[in-house]
Amino acid sequence: MLLKDFLRDGEKALEGLYPAAEARSIMLMLCEAIVGTKSYTHIIEPSFTIPHKDESTLLEALRRLSEGEPVQYVIGRTDFCGNSFRVTPDVLIPRPETEILCREAIRTGSRMSASRSAFGKDAQPVRILDLCTGSGCIAWTMALNIPRCRVLGVDISDAALEVARSQTFPGSAPGPDFRPPVFMKADVLDPGTVFDGGPFDLILSNPPYVMDSQKAQMRPNVLDNEPHLALFVPDDDPLKFYRSIAAISHEYLAEGGEGLTEINDLLGKETSEVFSAAGFSRVSLLKDLFGRNRFVSYAR
Repeated sequence: MLLKDFLRDGEKALEGLYPAAEARSIMLMLCEAIVGTKSYTHIIEPSFTIPHKDESTLLEALRRLSEGEPVQYVIGRTDFCGNSFRVTPDVLIPRPETEILCREAIRTGSRMSASRSAFGKDAQPVRILDLCTGSGCIAWTMALNIPRCRVLGVDISDAALEVARSQTFPGSAPGPDFRPPVFMKADVLDPGTVFDGGPFDLILSNPPYVMDSQKAQMRPNVLDNEPHLALFVPDDDPLKFYRSIAAISHEYLAEGGEGLTEINDLLGKETSEVFSAAGFSRVSLLKDLFGRNRFVSYAR
């Protein structure tokens, strides 16, 4: 089977689910993951033949894609902040918007780390709490990018925590003071939960925030495949996670510490008011790549 023919047939099979450009991108991603080809292989090598050993794997993968399963679940990985993360249907697929949260947190955490470097070996590491960690993409990104930091990732799902703990990054070269995140099972909505390792200099979160009434606006491939536990909140109490995050931050955020959380862009004002009412200073809304209110930052 020629690569160019498989790509053409695959795009046709997906045309009812995705725009043409996205369908092509999905097919190229699939072939790169399974065969090792590049996005231009079929162009510069039009006679490239898919190895026989990969044919059945590709055809089964295409069947799953044509049924609406996201390509990231089919190949089991996704790129995020320069690293490849393992993903399964037990965790959300990390979005580009969350990369913005990570970039902001890395800047803040690196600044904190640099300001303590004058103390040498006696310097206290930057301590970070990641609530609703899911795949661990935020927790691991912090650990890999902020010198000497210590990260605690929290989730209620055993299956998500298994994914988070299983992440490996063979191509990365962490420094000598690198420590992998610690992950614990906990319900962030339970006011009795105790988070070891605090106080924390950074508290980060990408909690469930999509209202049930917004389900009708979502693509079937997301609605039918990604975990609802990590996505949705009831319309009659859409800010419940943010009240808990604010309460946890009130107890565990260190003096001079900062928090950053991803939000529903329809509830930007209401979400920021939750943190203002909890007594935090410098509460502000930050925008995503499309100019929508997507994050709330706050400080103690």
